Amino acid sequence: MSVLVFVEIDNGSIKKSSQEAITYGAEVARMTNATATVLALGAADESALAQAGNFGATKVLHASDSKLTQENNMAYADVLAQAALQEGSSVIVMAKTGLGDAVAARAAAKLKASVISGVTSLPDLNGGFKVTRSIYTGKAFASVDIRSEIKILAIRKNAIEVTESGNTATVEPFYPTLKDASFTAKVTDVEKSNAELSLSEADIIVSGGRGMKGPENWQPLIDLAKALGAATGCSKPVSDLDWRPHHEHIGQTGIKVAPNLYIACGISGAIQHLAGVNGSKCIVVINKDPEAPFFKAADYGIVGDVFEVLPRLTKAIENSK
Repeated sequence: MSVLVFVEIDNGSIKKSSQEAITYGAEVARMTNATATVLALGAADESALAQAGNFGATKVLHASDSKLTQENNMAYADVLAQAALQEGSSVIVMAKTGLGDAVAARAAAKLKASVISGVTSLPDLNGGFKVTRSIYTGKAFASVDIRSEIKILAIRKNAIEVTESGNTATVEPFYPTLKDASFTAKVTDVEKSNAELSLSEADIIVSGGRGMKGPENWQPLIDLAKALGAATGCSKPVSDLDWRPHHEHIGQTGIKVAPNLYIACGISGAIQHLAGVNGSKCIVVINKDPEAPFFKAADYGIVGDVFEVLPRLTKAIENSK
């Protein structure tokens, strides 16, 4: 028996969020005296896939059919179900992402499995199989007792610390049966962000709001992001005004993020924005209004003008290197 980990691929390599899923799956495998097997779909470099062993997996099943290069929820779910049956997997793990949630739901219907999304901790195996998940946009947690034979867990970012062993995994070709019915919807075009760092994968994010006063004033924020090796984001009003591209919009109706460090610059802290960032490990707020709602959610707050604070922070970080 094995714990099966569904991973997402970006530019031929395993995404960081999926590396966390592998670490989680490997730990569940250790707890249940099983092994951790990774399922990778589409084009990927074999040496990069072998690195799954660095995070605890012993084997990688690689379905490299060209039809699987484009993300297709229906086809991916069908392949995942076939791999789970082949490996006899009673626990399936993946990162909680837009793709992960869609694949998990469809695979669950095929496998008659339970799906728990937003898992934040390793399972409690005392007298059953219980996990804790985030609910109410991260404002509360629920303990869930899973009683189905097959369990699908979508792991929230930063739920587990990635550990590396230096090992490599065996990569084996996997030849699933691809059904025409799974390809009735076709991906005709893909537009990717030209940002160096993906918001969903970034460990540090520097984000700006209307307090930046206009698109021409964004350079101090970009300079700080570069100094930190961070991704850049923005609030919804900023993207609505076309000050920044829409793929940088963070919030309830945009991208939900959970970095190790989130720095909010000139963002008041509307509830819709907070819903997209409350999974962050540490939140730093910079705002000249001491009554800004965001300060209530911040771990650290700086009351001051962003155009004075940001250059000082950037200089301090550069001097520390």
